[in-house]
Amino acid sequence: MVERATHGQHISAQFNAELEAIRNDLLEMGGKVEHQIELAADALINGDSGPADEAIAADRDINRMEMDIDEQCVRIIARRQPAASDLRLVISIAKVATDLERIGDEASRIAQVATQMASQQVTDPVELRSRRVARHVIGMLHQALDAFARLSVDSAVNVVLSDSDINDDYKRGLLELQLAMRNDPDHIDQYMDRIWALRSLERIGDHACNIAEQVVYLVRGVDVRHTDSEGLRQLLN
Repeated sequence: MVERATHGQHISAQFNAELEAIRNDLLEMGGKVEHQIELAADALINGDSGPADEAIAADRDINRMEMDIDEQCVRIIARRQPAASDLRLVISIAKVATDLERIGDEASRIAQVATQMASQQVTDPVELRSRRVARHVIGMLHQALDAFARLSVDSAVNVVLSDSDINDDYKRGLLELQLAMRNDPDHIDQYMDRIWALRSLERIGDHACNIAEQVVYLVRGVDVRHTDSEGLRQLLN
């Protein structure tokens, strides 16, 4: 009887170690994606192709990390058949890894646009707005990952609530770029590059919100993907 109990404790310890390992891998992936966005934003704002090249190259490692995490999630589900909170954790990790990979894709697109913009002699009418949005989405992602690490519902909800500011900046930026295209039709292609960069920043904010929503699901077991701001505020302590 004692031997059976000891064996069960050993299996449980192994399972906990596997969960902790995959969680740490996810947070490491998140740190790499944060750095990739910082490089891409630096290239976009300062017209420097060096950080852009580094951001593009980083995408390969991020893709590999997502595949590794997916494989670990599948293996844990197949071998351990987790239930309740453990299953929510594995599902959340898999979904967050997908969002991080997509953020990496957007960062790579921003870096590619930044490389093109570096050679253009066109005034950027949304430079300050792009700088502000970049800072905001980097902060959102950092806060979302920190909320995941600490299992903080309050931090996660605040990330989701802050997305409206990004959306407002994005819409205003589009209007400013549309006006620039009407006033300077000879450089429509260059202004379109700026639209795509701003759009990618806005999408990064959306993916950061997705990560934050997974934190709420993980901790509370509640799906808040289509919850309005008032409903979200009710989750705050």
